[in-house]
Amino acid sequence: MIEATIPVSGVDELLLLLGTSDQHLRRIHNSVAAKISARDGRIHVRGDENAVMQATAIIEQLKKAVVRDGALEPEHVSQIIAAVTDGNPIVATSIVDIHKPGYKVRPRTPGQSRYVQAIRDHDLVFCAGPAGTGKTYLAVATAVESLFERQIGKIVLVRPAVEAGESLGYLPGDMQAKINPYLRPLLDALREMMDYEQIKRYMADDVIEVVPLAYMRGRTLNNAFIIMDEAQNTTVSQMKMCLTRMGMNSKVVVSGDTSQVDLPPHTKSGLVDAIARLRNIRGFARVSLGNDDIVRHRLVQEIVKAYDDGVRKKK
Repeated sequence: MIEATIPVSGVDELLLLLGTSDQHLRRIHNSVAAKISARDGRIHVRGDENAVMQATAIIEQLKKAVVRDGALEPEHVSQIIAAVTDGNPIVATSIVDIHKPGYKVRPRTPGQSRYVQAIRDHDLVFCAGPAGTGKTYLAVATAVESLFERQIGKIVLVRPAVEAGESLGYLPGDMQAKINPYLRPLLDALREMMDYEQIKRYMADDVIEVVPLAYMRGRTLNNAFIIMDEAQNTTVSQMKMCLTRMGMNSKVVVSGDTSQVDLPPHTKSGLVDAIARLRNIRGFARVSLGNDDIVRHRLVQEIVKAYDDGVRKKK
């Protein structure tokens, strides 16, 4: 049995660390077999060596999060506990500041934290992962943050118009009406982070563009944050075309799910090709998200796992 002590700066910090009615403390107790108490301006941890080391690491990470973000949300505490107890590295990623009162965007898993940090640190980022892992949402949030902080002057949201078993020709309306359903997920993410009138104004002023991939040819985009969504449905030549639109002081984030390719048979996905082809160039980052990073309804994780298991059995 060993004991470790962790100093705290005062009652306010202690309350933030332990949570209202000790809710954060109970989460730690449920995951680590150590006795934790607070007295004399310190947190005391007792137990066997491994339990004390884990509990101490969790509390130290919570202290860093309090300094960085202020209040701790239960899901953030759970993320830190899981990372420490599973032996995974913790990426200290702060809240994505989209400048919307009362609305916060924070990575909810270690994988999402690595994704946001990669976007902040690199000009070209590829992210592959299953549905529900926040690939599009976090990229849009980081783009909005960059726009409001004047790091870039324009956001360009791009998507290939590839049918998933349906033909564009059967959809009603003109070409704009036909491509609108393909761009809707990008607009949905944007509308959670900005007021509708603000989006309309930015789109009218060409500060925000939401365009199908085919409209990117021949352009050079300077001082822009470019997001290519559903990139698994690009061909190799389309991917090259989009990536080479990148101008001075621009950033490109490419995301997709390589398990949901809707291209014709025997057509190689531009996302799969680019991840392999560009892996050794400077300034490039690749992030892989998995089932543990899914943050939609609990059943989405089970659905993705069931389909993955089915694919493995066929092999």
